[in-house]
Amino acid sequence: MKFLMHIFVLAILFAVKTVSAQNRTITVTVVNVTSDQGKVMYALYSKENFRKEPLQAKQATIEKGRSTVAFENVAEGEYAIICFHDANNNNKMDFEPNGIPLEDYGASNNQLSPFGPPQYEDAKFVVGDKDVSFDIKF
Repeated sequence: MKFLMHIFVLAILFAVKTVSAQNRTITVTVVNVTSDQGKVMYALYSKENFRKEPLQAKQATIEKGRSTVAFENVAEGEYAIICFHDANNNNKMDFEPNGIPLEDYGASNNQLSPFGPPQYEDAKFVVGDKDVSFDIKF
């Protein structure tokens, strides 16, 4: 009976640790939106799905050039975030016919290539045993 009780306690401790590992929050603030018109749209990616279907997608209003979202229940691991200013509220990023973006955008780590879209290796960051918070500049 004592042995079964030890197994039961260990199982509960393992379950609690597993659940708590899934409860990280990533808080992101864009600090330099040029207008309070529209919204900022955010996407959280892993390496495997980068610039495809996001793990989580959020949008937020803009107040005094700032916009903040929180990605909740994020497991420990490596991620990247891309966001853009949807100034005209059409729920997509607009481009010139030659592919140049018409709306401001940014990525985690604030390292953007001058000749193309954000790259995962430049934007990646780690979520460990604590919540993560950072700013993005367009």
